[in-house]
Amino acid sequence: MEPYIAEFVGTALLMLFGSGVVANVVLDHSKGKGGGWIVICWAWAMAVFMGVYTATALGGSGHLNPAVTLGLAAFGGFEWGLVPGYITAQMTGAFLGSSLSWLAYKPHYDATTDGDAILATFSTAPAIRSTKWNLVTEAIGTFALVFGAMNIASPTDSMGALDALPVALLVLGIGLSLGGPTGYAINPARDLGPRLAHAVLPIPSKRDSDWSYAWVPVIGPISGGLLGALAASFL
Repeated sequence: MEPYIAEFVGTALLMLFGSGVVANVVLDHSKGKGGGWIVICWAWAMAVFMGVYTATALGGSGHLNPAVTLGLAAFGGFEWGLVPGYITAQMTGAFLGSSLSWLAYKPHYDATTDGDAILATFSTAPAIRSTKWNLVTEAIGTFALVFGAMNIASPTDSMGALDALPVALLVLGIGLSLGGPTGYAINPARDLGPRLAHAVLPIPSKRDSDWSYAWVPVIGPISGGLLGALAASFL
């Protein structure tokens, strides 16, 4: 149970900070409203650092991402037997983390009437909706994530503190460079778990959860993660 609990806690922290910064920037009457893309990218990088650092300290591998877990299982020596438990822990942790962020910003959710802004605090959406190119963007971003992460740390060992920081900086670079088209989900748990939370939480003025798009930040990252792991293992 130890690695699963670690993944659960790490992914919950990831989404607490990740959903939290978007809420800070877009929800009405927040002190951070209008903070912009740079604030979001930096806070997401710190969210990754805290999540990975915590998960590894608790005895996990610090994946926090089904695309990473599947890529490492397919081409990096990670045990397939651990995959279902890891993905379940990541999904439920992401659900919890985004729900905690909602509690932290509850009065601001109640005061915000823009349904798109509310959804953005939970899940991603494309700037220009084009299924083919949105998939390509997510695949390329996740390729960079997994390829880079596998060159930072051994895929069969847990990452430590010195590995968590460069992974966070890698995510910062992906957000600043490749995040504009789709909001760089690059993580099925990061998008699907919070999207489920958005669907069930009692949020005034929320819109639908955009399920017609929800498969893109799942399939795109998984395919990109598998290709990134293949390239890293080949090279």
